[in-house]
Amino acid sequence: MVEADVMRVAAIDCGTNSIRLLIADIDGAHFREIHREMEIVRLGQGVDKTGQFHPDAIIRTLAAVDKFAIEIAKRGVEKIRFCATSATRDATNRDLFIDGVRERLGIAPEVIPGEVEAALSFQGATRDFPAADGPFLVIDIGGGSTEFVFGTTTVEFAKSMNIGCVRMTERHFTGGDADPGQIAAAIEDIDEAIAQAAKIVPITQSKTLIAVAGTATTVAAAALELSTYDRYSIHLSRISAEKVHAVSKAFLSMKREDREALGYMHPGRVDVIGAGSLVLSRIMLATGATEFVASESDILDGMAWSLV
Repeated sequence: MVEADVMRVAAIDCGTNSIRLLIADIDGAHFREIHREMEIVRLGQGVDKTGQFHPDAIIRTLAAVDKFAIEIAKRGVEKIRFCATSATRDATNRDLFIDGVRERLGIAPEVIPGEVEAALSFQGATRDFPAADGPFLVIDIGGGSTEFVFGTTTVEFAKSMNIGCVRMTERHFTGGDADPGQIAAAIEDIDEAIAQAAKIVPITQSKTLIAVAGTATTVAAAALELSTYDRYSIHLSRISAEKVHAVSKAFLSMKREDREALGYMHPGRVDVIGAGSLVLSRIMLATGATEFVASESDILDGMAWSLV
């Protein structure tokens, strides 16, 4: 039973690779997580090449929405916010997906621009830090895009670039195991995007670099040498730049079956973690940061707070 002055909210974040649900009780400044889950649905399958959602991707994603709808109804949620990001922004047939969500939840997903995505990620990621740790650079490596967000108490500069882990995999690593030529081409692509972001966001001037979302937390799990994925060990862990570079190099050199066998590796990240970790590695080099703080609080948490 939810108390009268507590609001129970649900946030759904649908990205290029995953769709995630957070149900939380919020009372003033108090936040209590009730339920959190993720499904890897690869909604952005082929979008970078075709500009459209693949029918199979829509089917997978709406099947996950069906599951979430049952959970939301069971938990007595009062308000829902559903945000769709990079892949949905780019897909010309997005209405098929939007209509499917509306049928299941009674609300249409918001197709949010990268700057809104960045602001929500910043709000979620920085709540665990005192302002004295700022200014912050929040890096959100998603499936389709990567957000660069700078600020202390609010967002001062933000830029979204199309260098997410799925998009980079589809552009550069389509032949299975990565070879040196593919890695070099990906680095050139990533570095150009980082340079474009740096024209708007002062990426070298932060006091604390926070990285959120599955790529960053999986790199943290590897650096911490976890046997299984443990979000409580990962949250607020500090990972050195040297570890990031080493983990990225290891992921890119591993055979698929070796990545698959890692206890902390989500099956849906096996094929895209090499590209994602390379994005993080290149960002660490470009910023000059000696470490990043891994945060399990991200856009979902920011969306939940935005409902009250």
